[in-house]
Amino acid sequence: MADSQSNALLRADAGAPTSGVIHVRTRLTADFTVIANALAQRRGSAVTIGVAVYIASLPTGTLVSIAALCGHFTEGEILISRALRELETAGYLERRRERLPTGQIRTRTYFYDVPGGDPRTDPDPEGPPKPPRPRKPSAAERPAPSSAAAQATPVLAPDQPVEPVALADPDPRAVAVLASLRRVDPRLVLSEREAARLAPAVTAWLAAGVSPSQIRTSLTAGLPDPFLTRPVGILAFRLRETPLPAPPPVSLPARPAVPPFQTCDGCERAFRAPEPGRCRDCRRHGRGLPAAA
Repeated sequence: MADSQSNALLRADAGAPTSGVIHVRTRLTADFTVIANALAQRRGSAVTIGVAVYIASLPTGTLVSIAALCGHFTEGEILISRALRELETAGYLERRRERLPTGQIRTRTYFYDVPGGDPRTDPDPEGPPKPPRPRKPSAAERPAPSSAAAQATPVLAPDQPVEPVALADPDPRAVAVLASLRRVDPRLVLSEREAARLAPAVTAWLAAGVSPSQIRTSLTAGLPDPFLTRPVGILAFRLRETPLPAPPPVSLPARPAVPPFQTCDGCERAFRAPEPGRCRDCRRHGRGLPAAA
């Protein structure tokens, strides 16, 4: 007798979930990066997690500036810089300004697999040594203030308001350029304190020969819509990261036209003049006058 046929599965896979993701694991032996679940499953922006995973996968010494990251990702400078700030706030990223023996200042970036790690413990034995993180002195290690300093330091009552720190007087030309930005984009409204904060950078642009119209164009071109931060943050980033535009070419005054050579009617000497005639010496001495009829 023929056996009965059936298309139904004989039995369900043991332990297979009825919904959700099913992982197909592959054991990797090269070209992989270990990421902590606290970072991979971090709530918030997917751009922040993507930037973090990309930086963690790079070899030591790779450039991770905002321009380099924008060249790899499709997101713009605003989202990339926001992701770096979130990683820095969470403790995964640290940017330090260090002075070289030549006196130049450079920024070094440290990325931590776990926030609060010690950069002195380098997992790569062939990598360059990293400087220790600065440690804040404890209360016992802080030097005691002198009596003169204690007398000079004012003691405020709990309910006494703190006077704001007065800023240096900004350049009026720079403030005028910043105030004119709202005419190009009404969203670029700055307070007096924000304008004073940005004025030194605008003054440096003006000193480099950049016209106010060029500064307005550089600061207002291609702004995001909508803003994800205060306008002062976007303007400060552009003033800090955007290369100085080339100053307008200096137009030289036109050279006067050189008259052609003429032959003197009196002495037949060559001289420059717009029309034929006599040279200066013949006109002075009366030589070469036409004969009287």
